[in-house]
Amino acid sequence: MSSFRDDGFETRAIHTGQEPDPHTGAIITPISLATTFVQEAVGEHRGYEYSRSGNPTRTALETCLASLEGARHGLAFASGLAAEDALLRTLDPGDHVIIPDDAYGGTYRLVARVHERHGIAWSACDLRDAPALDASWLPETRMVWIETPTNPLLSIVDIAAVAKFAHEREARVVVDNTFATPYLQQPLALDADASVHSSTKYLGGHSDVVGGFIAVNDAEFEDELRFLQNAMGAVPSPFDCYLVLRGVKTLALRMREHCTNAQAIVRMLREHDAVAKVMYPDESEVARRQMRDFGGMVSFLASDEDAALDLVARTRLFTLAESLGAVESLIEHPARMTHASVAGSPLEVDPRLVRLSVGIESQADLVADLRQALDAVIAR
Repeated sequence: MSSFRDDGFETRAIHTGQEPDPHTGAIITPISLATTFVQEAVGEHRGYEYSRSGNPTRTALETCLASLEGARHGLAFASGLAAEDALLRTLDPGDHVIIPDDAYGGTYRLVARVHERHGIAWSACDLRDAPALDASWLPETRMVWIETPTNPLLSIVDIAAVAKFAHEREARVVVDNTFATPYLQQPLALDADASVHSSTKYLGGHSDVVGGFIAVNDAEFEDELRFLQNAMGAVPSPFDCYLVLRGVKTLALRMREHCTNAQAIVRMLREHDAVAKVMYPDESEVARRQMRDFGGMVSFLASDEDAALDLVARTRLFTLAESLGAVESLIEHPARMTHASVAGSPLEVDPRLVRLSVGIESQADLVADLRQALDAVIAR
């Protein structure tokens, strides 16, 4: 495992940006529903003027999450894709971005079907392969988009190595840190320029909120993103900010349980005859160096597509649903669900693939549920 110091993560998750209300003593950050704020005089206010531009509950969330990422600045958005869109809008027409060759389907769709129409060029490559990255590089390359672990193959990319390569060529590096969370991995400490999240997932943790987040250190980059956040208006509601803040308080506890349960599932899958291959980061030297633990996501290959579809229909605790990162365990078929948008593209997903989001239920119950479904697939 990497040598993360005891940096008070759990304490900061509960307290940073969330001081008791000075007027009432309320220990929980108030949900500020006001859309507009009184000004002392024209242009003179107490830090807030209109809730799209800034809101006290959102400020609390941004302050807390920035601290957890080890970042100077944080920006909250209405969804993970809204946050990704803001990052891509920092590129100019004619610029080129490199994305992973197994990127999340929503990221691919946003790049290839939205931003490409407005002059952004892109290519996909295996970011674990330095010669492949070099071959994909163009004089117009201005951004490298990393997922690590990737969605859905759980590949591990060396953030520091890619950042060094990109910075030498004056390009920015963005890391989608949704799967790892700041508890397991801090991309900015590895020289990434931005860490982006779907806070819908592990940060919220309870399948009851949609949100996004960006952490950065550079002040000029933050100014550019803050302008886009306000200009586009893709901001979370105060209640959504409250829900993510509530979820983050238990992030460390949940992540430890997600990891422990996932590793028990992996051990069982690696021994089961119905499983052709297991994807999990525990065998990666890079993951051991840059992560605290290996996360709660597990992917594996069934013998064929029919077996994969049969399997996802047979589990009882693992619920067939999209999304991930919440307290309950989920199972899905990426080729027909979360990654259907990459069908027919170079990023097309193997139809045998099954993806698990391992929750925090009883470990024995989860293992037994998945085993009975796999046994039934063999017996059919």
